Amino acid sequence: MNAYLLLNIAGSIVPDQEILTFGTRRQTYAQVIERTGLLASALASYGVRQGDRVGIISTNSPEVVEAFFATFQLGATVVPINYRAKAEELAFMLEDAGLKVLLIEKRYADLLEPLAADKGIARTIIVDGYHRVGQEYEEVIQSSSHPLIDFADVDDSDLAILLYTSGTTSRPKGVMITYGQLSNYVMGHSEAADGLPKGASMIVVPNYHVAGATSICNGIYSGRRLILLRQFEAEDWLQTVEKEKATHAFLVPTMLKRVIDHPNFSKTNLSSLQSLSYGAAPMPFPVIRRAIELFPKTTEFANGFGMTETTSTVSVLGPEDHKLTGSKKEIEKKIQRLSSVGKPLPGVDILIMDDNHKPVEANTIGNVYVRTERSMKGYWKRPDASSETIINGWINTKDMGWLDEDGYLFLSGRSSDMIIRGGENISPQEIEDVLLEHEEVSDVAVIGTPSLDWGEEVMAVIVATNPEASPQPEELIAHCRKYLASFKCPVRIEFVTELPQTSSGKILKKDLREQFLNVSQTKN
Repeated sequence: MNAYLLLNIAGSIVPDQEILTFGTRRQTYAQVIERTGLLASALASYGVRQGDRVGIISTNSPEVVEAFFATFQLGATVVPINYRAKAEELAFMLEDAGLKVLLIEKRYADLLEPLAADKGIARTIIVDGYHRVGQEYEEVIQSSSHPLIDFADVDDSDLAILLYTSGTTSRPKGVMITYGQLSNYVMGHSEAADGLPKGASMIVVPNYHVAGATSICNGIYSGRRLILLRQFEAEDWLQTVEKEKATHAFLVPTMLKRVIDHPNFSKTNLSSLQSLSYGAAPMPFPVIRRAIELFPKTTEFANGFGMTETTSTVSVLGPEDHKLTGSKKEIEKKIQRLSSVGKPLPGVDILIMDDNHKPVEANTIGNVYVRTERSMKGYWKRPDASSETIINGWINTKDMGWLDEDGYLFLSGRSSDMIIRGGENISPQEIEDVLLEHEEVSDVAVIGTPSLDWGEEVMAVIVATNPEASPQPEELIAHCRKYLASFKCPVRIEFVTELPQTSSGKILKKDLREQFLNVSQTKN
């Protein structure tokens, strides 16, 4: 099914319903469909055909939503690109994707126009204002004499979205998500708009992230008004939830922490917020415990685990799992499971296997594999990488974890991040959660450093709550010894002002290992 129908079906049912909010701008379904058709008509006149690729490098805006669905209407492929990537990465992605047209937000035009020209991209469109090169978006819309009404007849195996991975360990890889996978995910998670109130959803996750792309499509199809914020700022998020009476929101863990740490949090009326979902990166246990305590009791929480390679969510820790009620034993079990990412969704299989691809027993750490019909078509132009990740229909998530006796999935970190000390596997996340319980620790990443005696030793890189008065390393190590086996406790602690992260909040431990390995060698 052509994903354009996610907009077209809902818009046909409730054309006058407001569906997009962006600052003072308000757009109904009818307005979005008309502008989408005008953009599709213009793109067609520029030579965009079924199967071509249209790139977008922009923060969230109504123009991005229109560009998504105009590209779908033509049966082409949307390629949202990380505007925070380094110039070398951007140049690689522009060339790798082979774009026909590139939409660029004005603030990035000076950097990207020369790159686009160098990579043979025939036409650029400037979003949000004029620029010396490239057509301005509104001029493109107004230049179309009439909106395109028809839409391309696509096959479910045709490519709808090409999403580049964050490249934490290597060059970004393009994940191929088909029209069938995208449409099935959206229609399997929500019902079509019918004119009944569905609430309003805050969209702050970048559109180049799978959670951002699928949130746009879900909201459009279901009739839940999308409140778009260009980028995440804690104060802006709080003010907008209160002003627009948002009912649903999704945040990555670092965003949630900044929200509850913000001085205005307790002064903001968040009573409209019915559902707060989180995911995309490991959630520190202390952060979610505080969030449950601080948000209104009417706010329900859900943790979603998924990958770009699985077209978003594959397991969910639902609202009931976040309600710390019941008997003492039940509450203890729920507290324990707050560290999990829940149970598989219908149609998803999760298997834990050892290094020999043999299933392991419950509560045994191993490699996490996922099987679903929504698994990616493969990596763009990377057959070798595709075959390494897709094994007999199973996606190798590259995560380590275990399933408990009731089927809840617990993650213990990326396989590349596991610390092996004297033959013992040590999960960095377990140590990070303990350190975050200390009031003088604001953020932390645990990594392994080389040791002649043990192979690796545990090291903690910490952002102090008060950078001008960092706690003593001995104090933090003693804190760990209260809760952890001795071999898991850090033997070395370093302080930094901030941790390197991807836009989705994943800590770049590779960068920390490189940084502190060099420091270690210098000191020796």
